[in-house]
Amino acid sequence: GLLYLDTGAMYRAFTWYVLSQGCDPKDEVAVADLLPKCAIKLVAIRSDPALQQQPEVWVNDAAVTKAIRTAEVTAQVSTIAAQNAVRQALVKQQMQYGLAGGVVADGRDIGTHVFPDAELKIFLTASVEERARRRQKDLAIQNQSVPELTSIIQMISERDRRDSTRQISPLRQADDAIKVVTDSLTVDDVLDMLLMLYHENVVAENEQLSHDFQ
Repeated sequence: GLLYLDTGAMYRAFTWYVLSQGCDPKDEVAVADLLPKCAIKLVAIRSDPALQQQPEVWVNDAAVTKAIRTAEVTAQVSTIAAQNAVRQALVKQQMQYGLAGGVVADGRDIGTHVFPDAELKIFLTASVEERARRRQKDLAIQNQSVPELTSIIQMISERDRRDSTRQISPLRQADDAIKVVTDSLTVDDVLDMLLMLYHENVVAENEQLSHDFQ
């Protein structure tokens, strides 16, 4: 019964909206003016859990789940996500999701900025080359144009550089996060490891606290 909060999809959704309005992503005033006009909604898909589907993403009345994963959006999302007005607006919305607890949140500043007091923080990563291969596979599954591997590697590397050097909420591993490198792991392997870490660090600790108060 946990809510999956894909914060990266939220930044991609707003980036898609900015581009759809013909706005220059570097024009921070114009970008900020679009924030009140863009309603982003993540909708969980109720289906076979084995399908491992991403939530549906909506911007106003438009379904943009596939559109936000295009190369055009990927190329601009870091520029827009680094802007103070954008981060303030979307982080506020993300924090609202977390008020009731029971959230699995995915994003580049989740453990350091959005949910610094999270019960469990995992820094999930892989080499740039592996992430590029996965991106190619994702694009192919979505029947989208698949760039050359070297092009995707360059794009991911540049995005990492921009996100890790931005002044506002830069990409970095939280001091209390557990690093998990997934290059040689399948999706099922990663899920098994995350569940193990959850039981070791959250369930076991809560059980110990309950025992101490008895």
